[in-house]
Amino acid sequence: MSKPINQSISSIAGKFLGQKTKYYDTYQPSLLHAVPRSLNRELLGSDFQPTTLMGQDIWTLYEVSWLNQNGLPQVSIGKVVLSMHTINLIESKSLKLYLNSFNQTQFTNLAVVQNIIERDLSDCAIGLVKVTLFRLKDVTDIVIDNLSGFCIDEQNITIHNYKVYPDFLYNITHKDLVKEQLISHLFKSNCLITKQPDWATVQISYYGPRIDHVALLHYLVSYRQHNEFHESCTERIFYDILRYCKPYQLSVYLRYTRRGGIDINPWRSNTEFSPTHHRLVRQ
Repeated sequence: MSKPINQSISSIAGKFLGQKTKYYDTYQPSLLHAVPRSLNRELLGSDFQPTTLMGQDIWTLYEVSWLNQNGLPQVSIGKVVLSMHTINLIESKSLKLYLNSFNQTQFTNLAVVQNIIERDLSDCAIGLVKVTLFRLKDVTDIVIDNLSGFCIDEQNITIHNYKVYPDFLYNITHKDLVKEQLISHLFKSNCLITKQPDWATVQISYYGPRIDHVALLHYLVSYRQHNEFHESCTERIFYDILRYCKPYQLSVYLRYTRRGGIDINPWRSNTEFSPTHHRLVRQ
C-alpha cells in the first residue's frame, strides 16, 4: 500500500485548500509553486533510482494571452517540456494562476513572452525546461490520434479495490519473453492538492516476461481514489512494474486530459523512447 503523504506536500495543499484564490492579471512570477520531486520519490524507497532513467513532463498550455504594445490582446498555444531530472516539479494550479498574470501585461512580442516563461519555469523547477509558444495561424498540423498498443480495457472482470495496491502485480508474469505495448483508457487518480479527478490514457511498453493483462488492469484501476501528482503517478507505475514484473526494458507514458487549460503528459523509461505528441480524443 502507499505510504502516508509527506507533511511537506500537505503543507503545500494548505496554501490552496480552504483559501480564497486571488487572480492576478498583471505579471507575477511569485505565483509559481515548486514541489521537490524528492518528496514523492522518497516514498517509493531507495530502490527507485531516477538518475538511471530518462523522462520528461510534457505540458500543453491552451490559454496563453497578453497585450501587445498597443494594448491589443494576443493569444498563443504553449508547449513546455521539463526534464524529469529538474529538482522540482511545478504545481499545476500555480502555473495556471501564473499564466493568468500575463493577461493584462504588455510585452513587445511573442518571443519576449516565451523567453520570460522559460526563464521563470526554469528558475522554479531548477533545471532544464524548454518553452515554445505558437501563434494559432502557425498551428496547422494538430493530429488527434490514439496511443499505439493493445487495449486491455475490454476484459470481463470484477473489481472491488480502488486504492492503489501494487501487490496486484506480484507473481503475474509468465515465462515467455515478449515485446509488448499495452494501453488503458480507464486510468483515474486525483490531484494531491485539490482532490479534483485526473483522467489519463496509459501506455506501457516493455520487453521481458509476459505480464498478465487482467492483473495489470486491476492494478491500474486501483489508482481510482488515489491522490498524487501526474508526474508522481507515472513514476510509481513505472517503479511498481519494474520491481514486480522485472522487464528488461520498460517505458510508461501517461497522457492526461486537460484541466484549467493545461494538459500534462509525463513519461519515464529505462530505454530509448520517443513519445507521440499527438493529442488524444479526450484532450
